[in-house]
Amino acid sequence: MGRTGLIIIVLFIAAAVFAPFLGTVDPAKSGEYENILRPPCSQFWLGTDDFARDVWSQIVFGSRISLTIGFAAAFFTVVTGAFIGLLAGFYGNLIEEILMKIVDFFMMLPELPLMIIMAAVLGPGLWNIVFVVSMVSWPTTARIVRSEVLSLKERPFVEASRCIGASDAYLMFYEILPNVLPLLFAQAVLMITAAIYAEAVLSFLGLGDPTTVSWGGMLHTAFESGVMARALWWVVPPIACIVTLIVSFTFLGTAITDVMSPEYTEK
Repeated sequence: MGRTGLIIIVLFIAAAVFAPFLGTVDPAKSGEYENILRPPCSQFWLGTDDFARDVWSQIVFGSRISLTIGFAAAFFTVVTGAFIGLLAGFYGNLIEEILMKIVDFFMMLPELPLMIIMAAVLGPGLWNIVFVVSMVSWPTTARIVRSEVLSLKERPFVEASRCIGASDAYLMFYEILPNVLPLLFAQAVLMITAAIYAEAVLSFLGLGDPTTVSWGGMLHTAFESGVMARALWWVVPPIACIVTLIVSFTFLGTAITDVMSPEYTEK
């Protein structure tokens, strides 16, 4: 399952990197009037939209936006959550209580309405979406890291380092953090799926970056045009790409989590 997910992800990354060499044209450039809403043909592999723009080109270039937001949001989510989790789990007492109250507050908020409100306030923009997704996702990572740190800080290797005079910063970042990295990697892979889904939803609602081509933005334009039912070649490809990429990252993240489990190690 993990290998299947990884292969599909690599194919999407390759398409994003080599987009200009895959028979594409400028995805934002309008075409001729006679090419409006043309079904798939030899000239337009996936047809055209209501501005005669090539759907295939939009799909290929749109993968760049989804992957960029996915990886960037996962990075900021994991870094923020790991730092908060390390502090809370290592120091405990009042620091842990304050940080966990903040985490609980964010976890109580409904994610989708919060993302919609924040995206509307901040305005359209690629990095605004990354910020919004990161803000609603980091508490889960913080809780997971805290739980792991609570166990690791009592291990003999940490006590040994403490006895020879290691500082708190050294214990956290050189003794405990390396043992949390595999867990963070698995969490990052799963966070990418949440970020891709969030970007698609926000773009579909018209809160994405209008200056870039994304899969969610394609669905928003198709919905606004009122021809979704008559131009399935315009609607089905972005939906299929979103679902395929999310499922692939889920496969990979689940496989990594299974491999890290004690039961798998014993086998």
